[in-house]
Amino acid sequence: MHAVILAGGKGVRLRPYTTALPKPLVPIGDQHAILDIVLRQLAAGGFTSCTLAIGHLGHIISAYVGDGSRWGLAIDYATEESPLGTIGPLLAIRDRLPDTFLVMNGDILTDLDYRDVLRTHRASDTPLTISTYAREVNIDFGVLTADGGRVVAFTEKPSIDYRVSMGVYALSRKTLEGYPQGLPLGFDELVLDLLRKGELPHAYEFDGYWLDIGRPDDYDRANAEFTTYRSLLLKGA
Repeated sequence: MHAVILAGGKGVRLRPYTTALPKPLVPIGDQHAILDIVLRQLAAGGFTSCTLAIGHLGHIISAYVGDGSRWGLAIDYATEESPLGTIGPLLAIRDRLPDTFLVMNGDILTDLDYRDVLRTHRASDTPLTISTYAREVNIDFGVLTADGGRVVAFTEKPSIDYRVSMGVYALSRKTLEGYPQGLPLGFDELVLDLLRKGELPHAYEFDGYWLDIGRPDDYDRANAEFTTYRSLLLKGA
Protein backbone atom coordinates (compact mmCIF):
# COMPACT_ATOMS: atom_id res chain seq x y z
CA MET A 1 0.00 0.00 0.00
CA HIS A 2 1.32 3.39 -1.02
CA ALA A 3 0.45 6.89 0.19
CA VAL A 4 1.22 10.34 -1.20
CA ILE A 5 1.43 13.09 1.42
CA LEU A 6 0.97 16.65 0.19
CA ALA A 7 3.50 18.73 2.11
CA GLY A 8 4.43 21.53 -0.28
CA GLY A 9 2.23 24.40 0.90
CA LYS A 10 3.46 27.59 2.54
CA GLY A 11 1.11 27.35 5.52
CA VAL A 12 0.21 31.04 5.22
CA ARG A 13 -2.88 30.73 7.42
CA LEU A 14 -0.82 29.20 10.22
CA ARG A 15 1.72 32.00 10.50
CA PRO A 16 3.69 32.87 12.60
CA TYR A 17 4.17 29.17 13.44
CA THR A 18 5.15 28.41 9.84
CA THR A 19 7.56 31.31 9.34
CA ALA A 20 10.59 29.05 9.79
CA LEU A 21 9.03 25.56 9.77
CA PRO A 22 6.93 23.84 7.08
CA LYS A 23 3.43 23.17 8.41
CA PRO A 24 3.77 19.35 8.57
CA LEU A 25 6.69 19.75 11.00
CA VAL A 26 5.08 22.04 13.57
CA PRO A 27 5.16 20.21 16.92
CA ILE A 28 2.12 18.58 18.51
CA GLY A 29 2.49 17.76 22.18
CA ASP A 30 6.00 17.47 23.58
CA GLN A 31 7.68 15.08 21.15
CA HIS A 32 5.84 14.73 17.84
CA ALA A 33 5.54 16.69 14.62
CA ILE A 34 2.27 16.35 12.70
CA LEU A 35 4.11 14.47 9.97
CA ASP A 36 5.65 12.09 12.50
CA ILE A 37 2.17 11.16 13.74
CA VAL A 38 0.89 10.63 10.18
CA LEU A 39 3.85 8.43 9.20
CA ARG A 40 3.46 6.36 12.37
CA GLN A 41 -0.22 5.86 11.57
CA LEU A 42 0.46 4.82 7.99
CA ALA A 43 3.12 2.32 9.03
CA ALA A 44 0.83 0.88 11.72
CA GLY A 45 -1.91 0.56 9.10
CA GLY A 46 0.22 -1.62 6.85
CA PHE A 47 1.48 0.96 4.35
CA THR A 48 4.97 0.15 3.14
CA SER A 49 5.88 3.12 0.96
CA CYS A 50 5.15 6.81 0.72
CA THR A 51 5.88 9.78 -1.53
CA LEU A 52 6.20 13.23 0.02
CA ALA A 53 5.22 16.03 -2.35
CA ILE A 54 7.35 18.94 -1.13
CA GLY A 55 7.94 22.53 -2.16
CA HIS A 56 8.22 25.43 0.31
CA LEU A 57 10.94 24.60 2.89
CA GLY A 58 11.00 21.09 1.44
CA HIS A 59 14.66 20.63 2.29
CA ILE A 60 13.76 20.75 5.98
CA ILE A 61 11.15 18.03 5.50
CA SER A 62 13.51 15.78 3.56
CA ALA A 63 16.24 16.29 6.18
CA TYR A 64 13.80 15.32 8.95
CA VAL A 65 12.22 12.31 7.21
CA GLY A 66 15.15 10.95 5.21
CA ASP A 67 14.45 7.59 3.57
CA GLY A 68 11.65 6.76 6.01
CA SER A 69 13.43 3.81 7.60
CA ARG A 70 12.78 5.27 11.06
CA TRP A 71 9.08 4.51 10.48
CA GLY A 72 9.61 1.31 8.54
CA LEU A 73 8.54 3.03 5.31
CA ALA A 74 10.29 3.44 1.97
CA ILE A 75 9.96 7.16 1.29
CA ASP A 76 10.74 9.11 -1.87
CA TYR A 77 10.06 12.71 -2.87
CA ALA A 78 8.37 14.77 -5.55
CA THR A 79 9.49 18.40 -5.58
CA GLU A 80 7.32 21.12 -7.07
CA GLU A 81 9.09 24.31 -8.15
CA SER A 82 5.83 26.27 -8.14
CA PRO A 83 2.45 25.51 -6.51
CA LEU A 84 0.58 22.81 -8.45
CA GLY A 85 -2.55 22.38 -6.35
CA THR A 86 -3.70 19.16 -4.71
CA ILE A 87 -3.66 16.89 -7.77
CA GLY A 88 -0.95 18.60 -9.87
CA PRO A 89 2.00 17.04 -7.99
CA LEU A 90 0.63 13.55 -8.72
CA LEU A 91 0.84 14.07 -12.47
CA ALA A 92 4.65 14.38 -12.43
CA ILE A 93 5.02 11.03 -10.63
CA ARG A 94 2.10 9.26 -12.30
CA ASP A 95 4.32 6.60 -13.87
CA ARG A 96 5.77 5.49 -10.55
CA LEU A 97 2.48 5.24 -8.67
CA PRO A 98 0.64 1.93 -8.15
CA ASP A 99 -2.79 1.28 -9.63
CA THR A 100 -4.50 2.56 -6.47
CA PHE A 101 -3.04 4.72 -3.71
CA LEU A 102 -3.89 7.05 -0.84
CA VAL A 103 -3.50 10.84 -1.10
CA MET A 104 -3.64 13.05 1.98
CA ASN A 105 -2.80 16.48 3.27
CA GLY A 106 0.18 16.60 5.61
CA ASP A 107 -1.50 18.79 8.22
CA ILE A 108 -4.40 16.77 9.63
CA LEU A 109 -4.88 14.85 12.87
CA THR A 110 -7.37 12.00 12.71
CA ASP A 111 -7.90 8.41 13.78
CA LEU A 112 -9.28 7.57 10.34
CA ASP A 113 -8.41 4.03 9.23
CA TYR A 114 -6.29 4.80 6.14
CA ARG A 115 -6.04 1.13 5.23
CA ASP A 116 -9.84 0.81 5.14
CA VAL A 117 -10.18 3.92 2.97
CA LEU A 118 -7.90 2.35 0.36
CA ARG A 119 -9.56 -1.07 0.70
CA THR A 120 -13.00 0.48 0.25
CA HIS A 121 -11.83 2.38 -2.81
CA ARG A 122 -10.51 -0.78 -4.45
CA ALA A 123 -13.84 -2.51 -3.83
CA SER A 124 -15.96 0.42 -5.04
CA ASP A 125 -14.62 0.48 -8.60
CA THR A 126 -14.85 4.29 -8.67
CA PRO A 127 -12.22 6.75 -9.92
CA LEU A 128 -11.92 8.55 -6.59
CA THR A 129 -12.89 7.99 -2.96
CA ILE A 130 -13.30 11.03 -0.72
CA SER A 131 -13.20 10.76 3.06
CA THR A 132 -15.99 12.93 4.46
CA TYR A 133 -16.84 14.34 7.87
CA ALA A 134 -20.12 15.64 9.29
CA ARG A 135 -20.30 19.33 10.16
CA GLU A 136 -23.08 21.43 11.63
CA VAL A 137 -23.50 25.20 11.37
CA ASN A 138 -25.86 26.99 13.73
CA ILE A 139 -27.46 30.13 12.28
CA ASP A 140 -28.01 32.75 14.98
CA PHE A 141 -30.77 34.54 13.08
CA GLY A 142 -34.26 33.87 11.85
CA VAL A 143 -33.96 32.74 8.22
CA LEU A 144 -36.49 33.97 5.67
CA THR A 145 -37.40 32.52 2.30
CA ALA A 146 -38.75 35.15 -0.09
CA ASP A 147 -40.48 34.74 -3.43
CA GLY A 148 -41.67 37.66 -5.55
CA GLY A 149 -41.22 40.14 -2.75
CA ARG A 150 -43.21 38.10 -0.21
CA VAL A 151 -41.98 35.97 2.67
CA VAL A 152 -43.12 32.42 2.02
CA ALA A 153 -41.26 30.59 4.82
CA PHE A 154 -39.54 31.33 8.10
CA THR A 155 -37.20 29.24 10.28
CA GLU A 156 -35.96 30.47 13.65
CA LYS A 157 -32.23 29.93 14.18
CA PRO A 158 -31.87 26.76 12.11
CA SER A 159 -28.87 24.43 11.99
CA ILE A 160 -27.46 23.16 8.72
CA ASP A 161 -25.89 19.72 8.47
CA TYR A 162 -23.45 18.91 5.68
CA ARG A 163 -20.41 16.76 4.98
CA VAL A 164 -16.97 18.14 4.12
CA SER A 165 -13.88 16.68 2.52
CA MET A 166 -11.32 15.62 5.14
CA GLY A 167 -8.29 16.01 2.89
CA VAL A 168 -7.81 12.23 2.61
CA TYR A 169 -8.55 10.48 -0.68
CA ALA A 170 -8.00 7.18 -2.43
CA LEU A 171 -7.31 7.44 -6.12
CA SER A 172 -6.87 5.18 -9.12
CA ARG A 173 -3.90 6.00 -11.32
CA LYS A 174 -6.02 5.78 -14.49
CA THR A 175 -8.08 8.71 -13.14
CA LEU A 176 -5.09 10.95 -13.83
CA GLU A 177 -4.88 10.03 -17.50
CA GLY A 178 -5.39 12.89 -19.93
CA TYR A 179 -4.13 15.63 -17.61
CA PRO A 180 -0.84 17.28 -18.70
CA GLN A 181 2.14 17.31 -16.38
CA GLY A 182 3.51 20.57 -15.03
CA LEU A 183 0.22 22.45 -14.89
CA PRO A 184 -1.67 23.17 -11.64
CA LEU A 185 -4.68 20.94 -11.02
CA GLY A 186 -6.86 21.35 -7.97
CA PHE A 187 -8.93 18.73 -6.21
CA ASP A 188 -12.03 20.79 -7.00
CA GLU A 189 -11.24 20.71 -10.72
CA LEU A 190 -10.80 16.94 -10.69
CA VAL A 191 -14.08 16.36 -8.85
CA LEU A 192 -16.01 18.69 -11.16
CA ASP A 193 -14.50 16.96 -14.21
CA LEU A 194 -15.56 13.56 -12.88
CA LEU A 195 -19.09 14.80 -12.15
CA ARG A 196 -19.40 16.25 -15.65
CA LYS A 197 -18.38 12.89 -17.10
CA GLY A 198 -20.81 11.01 -14.87
CA GLU A 199 -17.97 9.19 -13.10
CA LEU A 200 -19.20 9.71 -9.57
CA PRO A 201 -16.67 9.56 -6.70
CA HIS A 202 -17.33 7.35 -3.70
CA ALA A 203 -17.95 8.99 -0.29
CA TYR A 204 -16.24 7.34 2.68
CA GLU A 205 -18.17 8.64 5.70
CA PHE A 206 -16.23 9.05 8.94
CA ASP A 207 -17.39 10.37 12.30
CA GLY A 208 -14.38 9.85 14.58
CA TYR A 209 -11.71 12.40 15.50
CA TRP A 210 -10.58 14.83 12.80
CA LEU A 211 -8.86 18.19 12.99
CA ASP A 212 -7.56 20.16 10.02
CA ILE A 213 -4.70 22.26 11.36
CA GLY A 214 -5.05 25.25 9.07
CA ARG A 215 -5.18 28.22 11.44
CA PRO A 216 -3.53 29.21 14.74
CA ASP A 217 -6.77 28.42 16.62
CA ASP A 218 -6.76 24.90 15.16
CA TYR A 219 -3.11 24.43 16.13
CA ASP A 220 -3.75 25.60 19.69
CA ARG A 221 -6.70 23.21 19.92
CA ALA A 222 -4.60 20.31 18.61
CA ASN A 223 -2.00 20.85 21.31
CA ALA A 224 -4.64 21.27 24.02
CA GLU A 225 -6.37 18.03 23.00
CA PHE A 226 -3.34 15.89 22.20
CA THR A 227 -2.87 14.46 25.69
CA THR A 228 -6.51 13.38 25.69
CA TYR A 229 -6.43 11.83 22.23
CA ARG A 230 -2.83 10.64 22.08
CA SER A 231 -3.63 6.95 22.64
CA LEU A 232 -6.37 7.15 20.00
CA LEU A 233 -4.15 8.82 17.41
CA LEU A 234 -1.15 6.61 18.02
CA LYS A 235 -2.87 3.28 18.66
CA GLY A 236 -0.75 0.50 17.22
CA ALA A 237 1.96 2.99 16.23
